[in-house]
Amino acid sequence: MRLIRILLTVAVVITIAVVGLKLAFPLPEKNYSEQTLKQDPDWDGPLGATIKQAIERNPGLDGVRPLGNGRAAFAARAIFARQATSSIDAQYYIWQDDVTGLMLLDELRAAAERGVRVRLLVDDNGISGLDGLLAELDALPNAHVRIFNPFTLRNPKLLSYAFDFRRLNRRMHNKSMTVDGVATIVGGRNIGDIYFDYGAGTHYLDVDTIAIGPIVDEVSQSFDAYWNSSSSYDAALFLEPTAEKSLQSKADAARKTAVGAGYQKAIQDNELADRIAARDLTVEWSEVTLFVDDPAKGLGQADSENLIVEQLIAFANDSQTSLDLVSAYFIPGKRGAEVLEGLARSGVKVRVLTNSLDATDVMPVHAAYMRYREDLLNSGVELLELRALRQEHRERSLPEMLAGSASGLHAKVFGSDGKRVFIGSYNLDPRSARLNTEMGLMIESPAIAASLAEKLANTDFSYRVELSEDDEIIWLQEEQDGTVTVFTADPETSGFQRALTAVVRWLPVEWML
Repeated sequence: MRLIRILLTVAVVITIAVVGLKLAFPLPEKNYSEQTLKQDPDWDGPLGATIKQAIERNPGLDGVRPLGNGRAAFAARAIFARQATSSIDAQYYIWQDDVTGLMLLDELRAAAERGVRVRLLVDDNGISGLDGLLAELDALPNAHVRIFNPFTLRNPKLLSYAFDFRRLNRRMHNKSMTVDGVATIVGGRNIGDIYFDYGAGTHYLDVDTIAIGPIVDEVSQSFDAYWNSSSSYDAALFLEPTAEKSLQSKADAARKTAVGAGYQKAIQDNELADRIAARDLTVEWSEVTLFVDDPAKGLGQADSENLIVEQLIAFANDSQTSLDLVSAYFIPGKRGAEVLEGLARSGVKVRVLTNSLDATDVMPVHAAYMRYREDLLNSGVELLELRALRQEHRERSLPEMLAGSASGLHAKVFGSDGKRVFIGSYNLDPRSARLNTEMGLMIESPAIAASLAEKLANTDFSYRVELSEDDEIIWLQEEQDGTVTVFTADPETSGFQRALTAVVRWLPVEWML
């Protein structure tokens, strides 16, 4: 009886504490001071003038220019910010307080100070350490910062989960940057050194694409919907303003580091600015469709039939000959597994590339994925797991970016029938399907689809997962000289790692991964 009383007392104390915190740190009654909308495209600026000529030569089509590597992706954002003359609208899940994060945030400051209207929407889960700098940016007359699903308790921030978990467990995972209403960058990259592939240490393999044409207006309308949604709040409601102006000085210090100098060189060496100046921007012309979740998903209020997961399932089911999936975090779930297994049994060549246990940065996700491997393999689905290759390769083409040498996979790219490719933020997991908001572009491009298929056919960078004659999972490492090494346990992992993963595999947490 005494133990029961103690437990009841603890439960009451915890309940009172949670209720007290919720009352002490409520959401503001009003999200933002006013609604704002996208500006008309600026066709008179250097970027607009270049793009207008190209669009007039290809009426009704969209132009795409995949970003071949991390440095190119960073340089494209910096160059676009410098070319902007009227507006920049950017939304990101993570914006890190590091070299590239500071440099790109300072590019937004510089644009705002020369008269460009800057709107920056960031998810509050991914801006650790940036409160002061974001407040400084927001204080500029031409810059406006909003926060998606904010933590009302700023320090310690994560304690907010204790009293507002249902709302805070839903995040904005979208990534886009639209300049002057004439060009956009959409894909899987967040803002931070680890996403832009330069310098020593771990990096993510990811993919973005520049897009121009009618699709840009659709991305801009989507941004407006998120910017003015019920989940977006003016940063000034949560971030304390500071009299100290440190953004530019911190960015200058970042530029002077060895890593920063490398990124500066990436900007200087990139041909994008020269092509804009010469009005000769090279793109591939095709039909592009925007896949994007309703921002109401951030509050659990979106119509389930209109979620991006339904569009992607239809995309997969339309496959007649092949379906190639690259997903850093792969948990197909019961429904997704049924779709993939059904396609494979019907004769569609289904291939999936995800991280190996050694390469993943989220072990619980890999543990959940393990539950589906055997049935997927039995149905005929080909499984590839990225090797955590330690050697850096600086120059990489688009196919290599899709699945090349890197420490960990972060890309979300899906190809169908060698004709269509989806590039975006969507991971094939329950969190992307039901909790986080997502976006991406479906591109009718045989060239990009062929690049993806070609690279997946090359096993230099991955393990091929198969079933042995005894129906045990094995990993095959195939070398260029034809040598094949067979592993009977997750390669390059310790017994402790595998044991811990096995335990996590049975925990009932898949719904939130």
